[in-house]
Amino acid sequence: MKAIMVMFDSLNRRMLQPYGCDWVETPNFDRLAKRSVTFDNAYIGSMPCMPARRELHTGRYNFLHRSWGPLEPFDDSMPQILKDNDIHSHLVTDHQHYWEDGGATYHNRFSTYEFVRGQEGDLWKGVVKPPDPSIDKSILGYYMYGQDEINRTYIQSEEMMPQARTFELGLEFIETNQGADNWFLQLETFDPHEPFFTQPEWKEPYPHEYDGPNFDWPPYDRVTQPPRTVEHVRYEYAALMTMCDYYLGKVLDKMDEHNLWDDTMLIVNTDHGYLLGEHDWWAKARMPWYNELANIPFFIWDPRSKKADEHRSSLVQTIDIPATLLEFFDIERPPDMQGQPLVQTIYDDTPVRMSGLYGVYGGHVNVTDGQYVYMRATENDDVQLYDYTLMPTHMRQMFTVAELQTLELGAPFDFTKRCKTLKIPTRSTPWGLSDFETFLFDLETDAGQLNPIQDEATENRMIEAMVDLMEQNDAPSEQFERLGLPVSSGS
Repeated sequence: MKAIMVMFDSLNRRMLQPYGCDWVETPNFDRLAKRSVTFDNAYIGSMPCMPARRELHTGRYNFLHRSWGPLEPFDDSMPQILKDNDIHSHLVTDHQHYWEDGGATYHNRFSTYEFVRGQEGDLWKGVVKPPDPSIDKSILGYYMYGQDEINRTYIQSEEMMPQARTFELGLEFIETNQGADNWFLQLETFDPHEPFFTQPEWKEPYPHEYDGPNFDWPPYDRVTQPPRTVEHVRYEYAALMTMCDYYLGKVLDKMDEHNLWDDTMLIVNTDHGYLLGEHDWWAKARMPWYNELANIPFFIWDPRSKKADEHRSSLVQTIDIPATLLEFFDIERPPDMQGQPLVQTIYDDTPVRMSGLYGVYGGHVNVTDGQYVYMRATENDDVQLYDYTLMPTHMRQMFTVAELQTLELGAPFDFTKRCKTLKIPTRSTPWGLSDFETFLFDLETDAGQLNPIQDEATENRMIEAMVDLMEQNDAPSEQFERLGLPVSSGS
């Protein structure tokens, strides 16, 4: 048996034809939907990029215990488990966060891996330039904007685009190993993550008038730009989506060419969606995790059941993907993996959970049952949060000496395999995440989440589900305290 996971970053399901979009050209996603099961109630878990990828390895929520960071020594890693059971796991990606301080433990869990350079602010080409005083260092500064400007000068044609090169390497792996057995390929591209950089041919289906400055990289902030600029950004994103669709089609072509549908599971997924002006927000991470971000596109072809061109309404999450892959290869799940195999859900829509938890460290904690979404905001800003880790790194740097001088040794959690962890007081809550209210939405009557409702009975039921899931995740007591929820008996 074989398995391929094609993963995109920041893929918005509302821009895909199988989910009802009628203006973005994604014919290969439509083709995929006809060859697979489409999940309508797939949700994120831990956000954003690397927390989501930790879930892809461990099959459990992690956003309540630490912020962005690497795999921990006590974590169970799905690609590592496959490798240890003689299933060759291979990663091909242009996602540069894997090679930063806060992600550097992930790729070595695979049997083999390949990395394509040049996306976003990847520290790729060395060009010494004088400081640009117009760049705001407090946001992304020289590190991201300046380096991306350099990187783009080396990407002058379609074949040099990181996504194109990533898929070329992924297709090479499939071609080389299509006659072999027992392998898993994670073919992961950073696109359509911002910046929405494409070659001119992908923009041709989306002509529009725009005479402003180059703007294909929205800030993680409220929308302050005029409507014409918002429209322009949506067209830039649409062009990149159509490019993603084209390269997805190459994988489907390869599946057809070698009859891989007979013995190969195909998963197509993303880590989260993207806000393109909805709710007056750009991007992700700072704002509440509305469904444009949280309700993600998700497709699976299982060659055992051969279910295709069907939709599933059961609530599923990112944490279910590693469990699904281990079951497919007939490997027992480790006890700390909370996700569930989706084999029966694929077959006949059998539910695997009644509710799901999701959020970002320090922000809203959210729970959904598929109809209602409850977004619980911080009620007590004075509660100290901690990073619980044995790998003290942030996104692009190690924890500072000053941060480590105040650490304590925390008691083990139920998933740390009797290991104590460093208990490190966090820096101030990032990006003003505590500035929001608590929301309750009924998706049946308000799919766009525009009108929060007041319903005490439903809110109490959702709170009960949230507390239960947090306790199952052995969430630290301070997380309950900051949310104003009954305090767990955990750490």
